[in-house]
Amino acid sequence: MTLLIRNTTIVTGDDADTIHYGAALAVSGNRIVAIGPDAEVAARHPGAETIDATGRAVFPGFANIHTHLVMTLARGVFEDLSPPHEPPFCGGLSPIPLPALAPAEQAAMCRLGALEAIRSGTTALLEDAVNIENYAQDMVDTGLRLVLAERAWDRAGASIGDPSEFRRDAALGEAGLRRIEKLHARWDGAGEGRVRVGVSAWAPDMCSPELLREVRALQDRLDTVGTIHLNQIWGEVAAIQAHHNMLPSQFLESIGFLNDRLVAAHCRCMTNEEERILGKHRVHVAFNSAIAARRGLSPRVCELVEAGCNVGMGSDNMAEDMVEVMRTGLFMERIRRRDGRNPTPEEALRWATRNGYTAMGVADGGWLGEGRLADFIMIRTDRAHLAPFLRAVSILVHQGQARDVEDVMVDGRWVMREGKVLTLDEAKVIREAEAVADQAWARLFEANPQYLRPDGLRPLPSVRRDGIERGTLQPVAPPRN
Repeated sequence: MTLLIRNTTIVTGDDADTIHYGAALAVSGNRIVAIGPDAEVAARHPGAETIDATGRAVFPGFANIHTHLVMTLARGVFEDLSPPHEPPFCGGLSPIPLPALAPAEQAAMCRLGALEAIRSGTTALLEDAVNIENYAQDMVDTGLRLVLAERAWDRAGASIGDPSEFRRDAALGEAGLRRIEKLHARWDGAGEGRVRVGVSAWAPDMCSPELLREVRALQDRLDTVGTIHLNQIWGEVAAIQAHHNMLPSQFLESIGFLNDRLVAAHCRCMTNEEERILGKHRVHVAFNSAIAARRGLSPRVCELVEAGCNVGMGSDNMAEDMVEVMRTGLFMERIRRRDGRNPTPEEALRWATRNGYTAMGVADGGWLGEGRLADFIMIRTDRAHLAPFLRAVSILVHQGQARDVEDVMVDGRWVMREGKVLTLDEAKVIREAEAVADQAWARLFEANPQYLRPDGLRPLPSVRRDGIERGTLQPVAPPRN
C-alpha cells in the first residue's frame, strides 16, 4: 500500500536545496513516488494510508560513513585520553586498551551503538571493525542500510601511530583477508539488498605494501567499497615517514591503493600536497568532526573539497549522534576559516546525508525525490528550541537535537515511529550494555593493576567466573607512556 505523509515541510537535499512547504510525500515499496504540494499529491493517491505530519518536517536520513559500534564500550573513558600530537609518539589511541569482549558482549555493545544511531536519525552506516561476523545478524535486524567493512592488517606487536620498526606477520594479514571474503560470501546483499560488505585496511602504518595491494585487488574482485584510517594522528605520519620515507597519502598512491570507491577516514594531519593527491583520485573523506574536536585536531575540509574529494561525515568512536557530528563540523570549519557564514548549513547537511550515501556507493539515496530510496527522517518542529521554524535547514543544523527525531524510515519501512524504535528492545539493549561494560572494565583493571583508572569512574563489580568465552576485538599494544 502507498503511504502518504501530508501537511508537512520537506527538505529534499537536492541540487537546488529545494524545500517544499505545505507539502506531501508518497512512498510505495522502498521508493518515493511523489513529492509536492499537499493537495496535488493527495489527489494522485486517493487510497493511500495517510499520516498527518503537521508540526513535523521531513529530511533525508543521515549517513555515518565511519564508525566502530563496539567502541561505545569506551564512552566516557577514551574521550579524554588522546595520544600526544608532538614526539615522542607512543602508539595507540589511549594508554588504556579497550577490554577484550566475548562475541555476545561485542554484539551487545553494537546493538547499543545502533540504537543511538537510529535515535539520532541515521539511516545508513559504514561499520569498520574486526570479527563483524559476531554481530552481523544483529546489525541486519536493526533495519539500517549498512556497509560492513571487515578489517585486515599485518603489523605485529604495535598499534597505530608507532614509529618503531615494522614487523610483518604475513599470517595475520592472510587471516584478515579470509575474514573479509567469508563475511562477503555470507552477508553481502543481505536485508533485501540493504547490506553490502566492504574491505578495510586498518591504517597505512599497520599494513605492509604487500597487504595493501592484496586488499586493493580484493576490493576490485568483490566490486565493493574500501576504507582506511588515513592521516589520523601525527604519530601515523611519523611512522610512515620512518618506514617509507613518504607521507601517508604519497605512500598509498605509490602502491596504487587510492581509488574513487575508497573512504579515507580522518585526513586531519595532512599537507596541501596530500589533499591534492586524494582529490586527484576522487577519494571520499570521512570528516569525523566530533572525535576530531575531542582530540584537538581537524581536517581542512574546504581544501579537500576544492581538491576534488567528496566529503561525508562519521561519528567514529564512543558516540553515534549524527546531529552533533553535523553541527560540530560546521562550527569547526567556520572557526578554522575564520568565516561566520561559510560553510553554510546546507553544505553541512549535504556532508551528513547525500555525500555519505555517495561514499557508501548508494547512488539512489541520500536526498529526496521521485524514484529515490525511501530513506528519511521526520523531526518535530513544535519545540521551544526550534521555534520559530523559519529556515528549516539552518534551524536543524544550528539548534537541532537528536531527541527531535521522531520517525526514521529505511528502504520504505519504519525503523522508528513516533519516538519508539521498532527493531530493538531499547530498555533491554541499554540494560545489557551496562552489564557488559561493568564486567569488561572490571576484567581489564583486575588483570592489569598497572592501568590508572580514570578519575570519576564508577565502582565496578567483582569479575564473574561464569565461563564466558573471551573474545578479542582487536590487538592492543601495551601502553608506552
